[in-house]
Order: sequence, then structure tokens, then C-alpha cells
Amino acid sequence: MPPVGRGVRRATPVPDVREAPAESTARRGRLVTLEGIDGCGKSTQAALLADHLEASGHEVVCLREPGGTAVSEKIRQLLLDPVNDEMADECELLLYEASRAQLVRQVIEPALERGAVVVCDRYFDSTYAYQHGGRGLDRTLVERCNELGSCGRRPDVTLVFDLDPTVAFARATQGGRDRLEGAGLRFQERVRASYLDLAAKEPARVRVIDATGSADEVGRRALLVLADVLR
Repeated sequence: MPPVGRGVRRATPVPDVREAPAESTARRGRLVTLEGIDGCGKSTQAALLADHLEASGHEVVCLREPGGTAVSEKIRQLLLDPVNDEMADECELLLYEASRAQLVRQVIEPALERGAVVVCDRYFDSTYAYQHGGRGLDRTLVERCNELGSCGRRPDVTLVFDLDPTVAFARATQGGRDRLEGAGLRFQERVRASYLDLAAKEPARVRVIDATGSADEVGRRALLVLADVLR
């Protein structure tokens, strides 16, 4: 899959996140995941972040979930097609994990091994928030499935872009609804609550970014958080 959002450019200066001298960070890949409810703006931020990191000298692999490989993109079509509204919650969970496992083995692990920064628009925290928080599946079940689907590969840092669900939902559904958006506003509210709960439990890894304001303003907040991680 081609990198997402390559046409977007930042308008104002942003913090420097260049790599430190080679001897201290030689070939150390990093996995940065972006999360949030539908319509929060994280996909735009993934493109902005990837552009900035490339300009700073990093090799960047920008991905989305579900998707990123031929197999994973086919699974994405199944998951998001509103025609499949009879899909069982457990089926949904396992399809997300299957898509993720293929992406990790085929793309993410090789990229990290050669020292790239992988920017992934959604990862296993989406499954926790949507399938546990939104659908109500057992937390332990979802966590075990996440471990399998991620092949044990955890993000170095996760940015949760937090926006009022009413605002985000209106933005996300302007052009129609996919199968997940069809679950409605209350579903998105539960997902948001699950993200915030996750950030409270894992503050070192999961950072909440205020997603109000312009894309450039939100991007600056994200880069301030990432500056330490990517040095």
C-alpha cells in the first residue's frame, strides 16, 4: 500500500526530532502508533508526522490498519463494508488480528530491523478500544488476541488524538458511514472512554494529544511528545 497522505505539509516550524549521532541510535527502528475515535484527525497527523520525519533524515514507513498488505487490504474490505452488518463480534476481532499479523510479519518487522520509523495509523490499541470498550468483548480475551495478532510487537509510543465524540462523529460521517461508524455516536463515546482508560493505565507509552484546533497546531503537540522518543 502506498504511504498515506503525502500531499499534506506543515505550515509552521515544529520541534526537531532528528536522530542523535549514529553511535547512540544505530539502526534502531521504532514503532509509533496513532489512535483515536473516528474523525479525530489521526490519519492527517500520520501523514504530517511521516513527512516531517523524512525531512529530518529518517527512513519512514507509513501504514494504516487494517491494511498495508494485499492480504490485509482484503480483510479491511470485509471489516468495513456495511453489507456485512451481521458479522459477529468475535469474527470481527479475529479478522482484525489476522490483518495485523500479516502486516507485522510482512512489513513492520522488516522495516524495524533495518532501522526505519514505522508510523502506523491504528494498531492493537484500536482493537482494545473498539472490540473491548465499544463492543463489550471480554478484556482478557481481547488482550490475548492482541498479543497473538501483533506477534508480540509492542509500540515504542502511542499517541491518542482526543476529540469530543460529537464533533468527531459528525466529521467522520459527512460522506456516509462504514460498518464501524454505523454503530453510532454512543459506540464512539465508549471507545473514547476506553482510550482514556488505557492512557491512565499505561502513561509511559500511551500519550493523549488534544486534537482540537488546526492540523498544524495538533501536529506541533504531537511532535513535542515524540521529540524525546525519537532522539
